[in-house]
Amino acid sequence: MTSANKIISELSTKKRDLFKSFFLKYKYNFNFEKLKKFKKFKTIIIIGMGGSILGSKAIYDFLRFKIKKKFIFIDNLDQSYLEEVKKKNNLKNSLFLIISKSGNTIETIVNASFFQKFINNKNSIIVSENKNNILRNYAIKKKIYFVKHNSKIGGRYSVFSESGILPAYFMGLNIKKFKNRVLSLIKNKKILTSEIKKINKIISKRNKVLILFNYVPELNNFMFWSQQLLAESLGKNKKGFMTVVSNAPKDHHSLLQLYLDGPRDKTFYVFSSKDKKKLNVNSKMFSEKMKFLHKKKYEHVKLSQKNAFIKTLKEKKIIYNEILVKKFDESTLGELFFLFIFQTLVFSKILKVNAFNQPAVERVKVLTKKFLV
Repeated sequence: MTSANKIISELSTKKRDLFKSFFLKYKYNFNFEKLKKFKKFKTIIIIGMGGSILGSKAIYDFLRFKIKKKFIFIDNLDQSYLEEVKKKNNLKNSLFLIISKSGNTIETIVNASFFQKFINNKNSIIVSENKNNILRNYAIKKKIYFVKHNSKIGGRYSVFSESGILPAYFMGLNIKKFKNRVLSLIKNKKILTSEIKKINKIISKRNKVLILFNYVPELNNFMFWSQQLLAESLGKNKKGFMTVVSNAPKDHHSLLQLYLDGPRDKTFYVFSSKDKKKLNVNSKMFSEKMKFLHKKKYEHVKLSQKNAFIKTLKEKKIIYNEILVKKFDESTLGELFFLFIFQTLVFSKILKVNAFNQPAVERVKVLTKKFLV
């Protein structure tokens, strides 16, 4: 059986740079002092794809209540959205953060080219590998501040390194707190062994679908980060899981019937929170029949729905894991990032797939370029 000690040991030796990125002592490839000149910008436009941007979107989503600046994320080829960004923002006074590990990502280059009139060496930062690639060469040519992306850390695993921490810095967050519980998690073999047992249970059921069932709106983009991490790391050799992001309680009214009475090929990750928001339901406008709702907190309504869902999962003997968010801060999110990376590596060990490559994706990239040339 895969052990926590074995995974941590292999991670620290074979993927040393990734392992080091979990810790406070990790040396970032940027200078905090030199970044201060960019802190004057109140609007930050991040351009990237996949792992280069999903981590920062997850951070922003979860901690938005702390962030005073405006962040715009561009991670698709959407002409209407680009025009909207151009129309509604003062681009001359915006900071452009362009991230691509390879430095050759077509979508990132296409989207950056849309803003070429506004990108210059006073308002732009480019992050890519320090190799002969399109973005690095452009940064050199235009004397744009360049940050070296660690070549030994894949994009979907890079949230604790430059592509996640650099945006977090501009969000004004405490970047040290993202990592302050990770070391204790790595040392806590009881927790890690418990995670391994959960994964062995999932695999023993031979289910092919993972549903990320989310009652916490602030975690929406964390769901998409997790989806990419799991799908791109495990989907090889006809193995892996169809990873589906499902928003609750909205999906109670669209997908729940299928989930509960459809094919028994699903495992659920159920996310909920102890939210202290004070918004209450005012149901006086309706009949006495709805009196039971009056003055109930919105979160109490969601909690009741979540409890009902989990009870039904138990009754139907459908496998699930529950994740309860007790606090909305950097430390909590850092824990979640690490635990999902760890789980992904455990899955890969048991399934016997390489968690760090994406050959099918690379094939599509090659063919795309051939069609364009």
